[in-house]
Amino acid sequence: MCGLEEENMWVCPKCGRSFKNTEQGHYCGKPPETIEAYIDAQPEAAQGYLRQVNAAIQASIPGAQERISWSMPTYWKGRNLIQFAAAKRHIGLYPGPKAVEAFAGQLAKYKTSKGSIQFPYSEPLPLELIAEIAKWCEMECDAEK
Repeated sequence: MCGLEEENMWVCPKCGRSFKNTEQGHYCGKPPETIEAYIDAQPEAAQGYLRQVNAAIQASIPGAQERISWSMPTYWKGRNLIQFAAAKRHIGLYPGPKAVEAFAGQLAKYKTSKGSIQFPYSEPLPLELIAEIAKWCEMECDAEK
């Protein structure tokens, strides 16, 4: 990297790591190892939303293991079933492309892309829908066995 590029990098005041984007989201130090630790490491404004999403998923697929995978809270049962994460303006839910396709009608008002759904902080979370998607993901996993 040339000197000019280094001068334009943002440096985290807590850990000293350099990033291309100002205020780049990252973990200072060791990444969280549990879903609760992940939630606790997020901005306070996002924590309540994350806890609601986690509770909805946990209640709908109680047999799934809780993990951190790809730095995101993950529910796992032989494979990743569903993941979620905090973003600046939304909660991202990552159930995979088949789930997004299967629930397309119910997700019409949300921004989606291949395998992901964005639930903006500016609207109430559709917790019943999130639970339904999580349960669908578990049933799909079981059907593939």
